Amino acid sequence: MADSDPEAVAQEVFAALADPSRRGILAALAAGGPATATDLAARLPITRQAIAKHLALLAEAGLVVAEPGERRRVRYRLDSGPMKVAQQFLAALARDWDGPLAALRRELG
Repeated sequence: MADSDPEAVAQEVFAALADPSRRGILAALAAGGPATATDLAARLPITRQAIAKHLALLAEAGLVVAEPGERRRVRYRLDSGPMKVAQQFLAALARDWDGPLAALRRELG
């Protein structure tokens, strides 16, 4: 993940969130806490292999962190840092639009 470039971080987050399966995995982790791919496969209509691939992409985007557990099981937990960067990126973009949109409203109104 490109920690130093907020736009690059936001791009990775948006790409990761574009897939409904990955959003479902994030929602399951948010609701149930850290889990293994096997745990998630038991809760979601996705195979364990597909979940593992999605988790790898989510980890690459920094949205989940892999933590070694017992008997070589890896548990994944959410990391909100990249999501906050993406939110800040969107907020800045919205601020950039607010001025021109207000001016257009005044002109048209």
